[in-house]
Amino acid sequence: MSDELYAEKLAHFKENEKPEVVLLIADDLDLIKIIVAWTNTTVTRAQKLSPLRDDSESEAWEWLWNNVVYSREELATKSALTEYGFEKKMRPLIGNRVLYPDGTVNSFAQRYLRDRVLKLFEAKPKRSTKKT
Repeated sequence: MSDELYAEKLAHFKENEKPEVVLLIADDLDLIKIIVAWTNTTVTRAQKLSPLRDDSESEAWEWLWNNVVYSREELATKSALTEYGFEKKMRPLIGNRVLYPDGTVNSFAQRYLRDRVLKLFEAKPKRSTKKT
């Protein structure tokens, strides 16, 4: 039952995403580094889930994160941030529901990052007007 409840609560948050979270990450390279590292970090559900105390949205979100297992050290290393910088930047990503406790990312943030990468590849070098 707990596994089903976990999946149900997680699905609720994914179905109710807010596009405004993109504004949080748009101009912050450190947050982007953590997001990219998050998608390359092993994330699993705790073997034994704690009980969900009440059904409020904030409690459900906290419960999901209290029942996730991942290496903070691995994530900090992959994001190339200091431990202090990592801790400071990770909290808003969780609190604003940019990162999901299953190793995925808010779909609006994911699309923003993909578009940004595509624009990098579309950028063409300026042609020199000098003739050789």
